[in-house]
Amino acid sequence: MSKISIVVPVYYNEDTLMDLYRDMKAKILGTIGEYELVLVDDGSGDDSWKIMNEIKALDENVYLVKLSRNFGEHAAILAGLSVCTGDCAVTKQADLQEDSTLITEMYERWKKGNKVVLAVRRSRDENAVKVFFANMYYAMVRRFINKNMPVGGCDCYLVDRKVIEVLERLDEKDSSLTLQVLWAGFRTDMVYFDRKDRQKGKSRWTFAKKFKLVMDSMLSFSYAPVRFMILMGIVFNLFALALLISVLVEYFTKGVPIIGWSSLMCVVLLSSGLILSMLGILGEYVWRTLDAARARPPFIIDEEKVPGTWENAEE
Repeated sequence: MSKISIVVPVYYNEDTLMDLYRDMKAKILGTIGEYELVLVDDGSGDDSWKIMNEIKALDENVYLVKLSRNFGEHAAILAGLSVCTGDCAVTKQADLQEDSTLITEMYERWKKGNKVVLAVRRSRDENAVKVFFANMYYAMVRRFINKNMPVGGCDCYLVDRKVIEVLERLDEKDSSLTLQVLWAGFRTDMVYFDRKDRQKGKSRWTFAKKFKLVMDSMLSFSYAPVRFMILMGIVFNLFALALLISVLVEYFTKGVPIIGWSSLMCVVLLSSGLILSMLGILGEYVWRTLDAARARPPFIIDEEKVPGTWENAEE
């Protein structure tokens, strides 16, 4: 009989964790057969770890993992995948924005032979600005990185044990785990759902983290930034050549003196800004190369509590 692991990254989710467990308990945990619930505390500064221990006291199939600090959601998911023991594993957000029954549907698709099952957003019950920028990101991914990225995007997915082993071997930092799953190229199916708005707690998905995701996605999976630098260099060279020809033609045909300090400064400042931007992109590549060369782990596990042992919740 197959076993499924449910991996939940936890970061400041004290308000939703118990509700999440009760929702899964009522809807799916009694019907999916053998399961394992892996809760990964990604350096939360609230009472999330305490609530996780309370959940473990209620269910012997709960596996608790506590990271030494905040490494980011993708590292937390990878940590959960590295310790899970299921034949397949599904990721689940702790914010109650996806219905738990989605896991059952994904599990059934896996049983049909799919190595990867993506939970694709059909709609989002969120503010228009957030939806616009999310859709813009996924459109960029489809255009420059991976055309197989679903239109609505996906945060949750189910992966087979073989895919988990591939992700562990990749061992990438400053990357996107979702794009790694798509890059692997295994047989993939999709299920669709309507994403609800957040009802409890505060989202920690800040602009800085979103910007980092964009940078990680572009620099780790696409040569577009390098091609952009080459293209801009060609464009500016052609612009400079055209300007030089124009100035020389006017000087020799009309006697117009070669002056124009203001226009010259505009060109110098614009080109200087472009050069600094290009150096910044190259610096990103150099930093990521250095970070990879250090061979530091993408996460550090501080504490584990394995399934099958009952422990009192921490006070």
